[in-house]
Amino acid sequence: MDKQRLTLSVLALLPLAVACGTETAGGGPAGTGSSSVTAARTGVTGVHWNVDSLTVDGRTTRAPAGAYLRIGRDGTAGGNLGCNGFGSTATLEDDRVGFGDVRMTEMACGKTPMAFERSLARVVARDTFSTAVKGDKLTLTSGDGDRIGLTREADAPLRGTKWTITSVGSGDVARSLPAGAVAFFVLDERQDALSGRLGCNNVSAKATVRDGHITLGAPRTTRMVCDASLMETERALLRLFDGTVSYVLDHRSLALTSTNGTRVTALADK
Repeated sequence: MDKQRLTLSVLALLPLAVACGTETAGGGPAGTGSSSVTAARTGVTGVHWNVDSLTVDGRTTRAPAGAYLRIGRDGTAGGNLGCNGFGSTATLEDDRVGFGDVRMTEMACGKTPMAFERSLARVVARDTFSTAVKGDKLTLTSGDGDRIGLTREADAPLRGTKWTITSVGSGDVARSLPAGAVAFFVLDERQDALSGRLGCNNVSAKATVRDGHITLGAPRTTRMVCDASLMETERALLRLFDGTVSYVLDHRSLALTSTNGTRVTALADK
């Protein structure tokens, strides 16, 4: 199995078509502003916003799949511009938001998503925006009349969601699952129980969720024997049980860390 480092993607500061300094596009210091006050009033922060469209000089372009924006309550911002992930700061004042320097990954994609990405990056970096929330829709409008249309996507609930496991490891090293591995789990919505599959065998266990932690009981599994790589994955996942794991739920991704150092990542199955 391939090994990969469990580290955050390094976001390289890329030159945009505008000069970037230590201030946000709105003219104030990056990361400042009354975001804690405006968050409750605007409903903009703490939400996964899928980017639907970008309108520049009266011309509207549909966004590539996967483009999104999330503004944190701590004054951070991040998401995907159409191809590359990005990070920035956000300043919220009244019904306006401005972004600081945009730091992007450096993947290359097709011509269409790259063209959209360049346009969106230029718009985000050069101006502040008025915010208008209507239902599950958000519109960001610049002083020049350029608009970004977005739609709220609900976070996956911890319980009742099928969480497909994407990697397992320990410390800062993770292994993607081997070919043919089927590994997932579901936390029951009505009772303290977990069920799923570990790569080869089915599993069930008692599972109590409290204060950012899941206490897992002893696992009950079927007794099939599979390929060696699947059995190795299964043994690693079994280290989560009969103990307590902390979890971090971020929109549709879930990270689990056990007290013995086992780390697992999973994605919500749509």
